[in-house]
Amino acid sequence: MAKDGKNGNAAEQPAAGHRNYNERRWMTPSKRAKGYAKDRKERVHTYGPKEGQELTEYENGIRSGYLLAQSDHAGIYKYKKALSEGKTVEEARAISRKKG
Repeated sequence: MAKDGKNGNAAEQPAAGHRNYNERRWMTPSKRAKGYAKDRKERVHTYGPKEGQELTEYENGIRSGYLLAQSDHAGIYKYKKALSEGKTVEEARAISRKKG
């Protein structure tokens, strides 16, 4: 491998403007979040009294916000746990974004 960083491995060097999907954003959805994700994907209510009705823009936004909050909570928990175990800040960040 060359010292200039040009080793031909595209996974280590994502193209400009594209997200590297090998590293996840903070995500561990709860039971409700799984339902919300399904609702957003299908663009209709998949359970409850409004089942089968189309989602409004407001309802779609509520689901997006909830899913983002779940994502942040899971990552922050892993990050703080790693720091309390004596890991460095860089190691804690890597742990909080690791898949699995």
